[in-house]
Amino acid sequence: MTDGRANGLIPTSGTLPSQSIAALIAAGHVRAEPEVIDAQVQPASLDLRLGRRVFRVRASFLPGKDAPVAPRLSELALHEIDLSAGAVLETGAVYIAEVAESLALPAGLAAAANPKSSTGRLDVFTRLIVDGATEFDQIPRGYHGPLYLEIAPRTFPVLVRSGSRLSQVRFRAGLVRLSDEDLTSLHREQSLVTSAEPSIQTGIAVSVDLAGPGGDGVVGWRAKRHTGLVDVDVVGGCDVLDFWDPLSVRKARELILDPGQFYILASKEAVHVPPGFAAEMTPFDPLVGEFRVHYAGFFDPGFGHAATGGVGSRAVLEVRSHDVPFVLEDGQIVGRLVYERMAERPERLYGAGLGSNYQAQGLKLSKHFRSG
Repeated sequence: MTDGRANGLIPTSGTLPSQSIAALIAAGHVRAEPEVIDAQVQPASLDLRLGRRVFRVRASFLPGKDAPVAPRLSELALHEIDLSAGAVLETGAVYIAEVAESLALPAGLAAAANPKSSTGRLDVFTRLIVDGATEFDQIPRGYHGPLYLEIAPRTFPVLVRSGSRLSQVRFRAGLVRLSDEDLTSLHREQSLVTSAEPSIQTGIAVSVDLAGPGGDGVVGWRAKRHTGLVDVDVVGGCDVLDFWDPLSVRKARELILDPGQFYILASKEAVHVPPGFAAEMTPFDPLVGEFRVHYAGFFDPGFGHAATGGVGSRAVLEVRSHDVPFVLEDGQIVGRLVYERMAERPERLYGAGLGSNYQAQGLKLSKHFRSG
């Protein structure tokens, strides 16, 4: 294997676009059995697939500096499950799955992972673990080794199998995040959110819409408990009302979050991610309240972009209060978007012929649910 930088694969800085990810795969820096398929390559990320085995474990863990995952997994595993024919992952349990892909990154390239949008909207908590990890979802520069995925269904039991795609990884070189000054300039040039003067402080502010974003009187959805299971690979396989209760507009335009309940809400602002950039929602901001507003916080280049049919795309908020009831009010800031530079414009943009499920979305549940 040759060095990626010598072959022009690794830029000085920036998040790698789809064509560079494809080049990494072709050069053997991403390995998989079975081989990576074209549909896994997204505008700025690579979908990861579950491998053959998943382990029910006693507790979540990190292996620690210089320590491999496998020995610790053997100590904590309660039982091994073969995913070849599919298996149900129960709520309230923690699982560690082998990932079909492994990495042999060039020295200058790091990576970061996050749940896919549909995974977060199911309230399935996932975090990537690598050998020697001291933090979740972070892959150090030049990492060579296997990948593992922690999976913790919080609300619905889910049916998964080898090849199911619950998370994604993006590859980065150098410093990629925009400063607040750069973010202010970019907003003035390209209108990142539909707010003339948004709050920009370690990211651009996003607020919650409790006035009814869809015009049908529904401001959100609250997940039901004790439901049937969701097959993560089947689109439209579940009836909405078997799994969710709609939340209606109230005169006070406020919502009390109950601890332990899971909600799907929408941002008041439409969000725009220009083709040369990607964005990420901060999952938890103690400055605005004791709740989490996003599990799957990555927005691909082209999300909300007019040329790819994305005008009016809202950020869907996956909300869970922590320890106490919390009152959300219409227009209240609930999170912030941070933007990062792409190394170059992706050949594929979100929504542009990719069959993207959430382009031009308003208040939208995951692709697994159908109305009626």
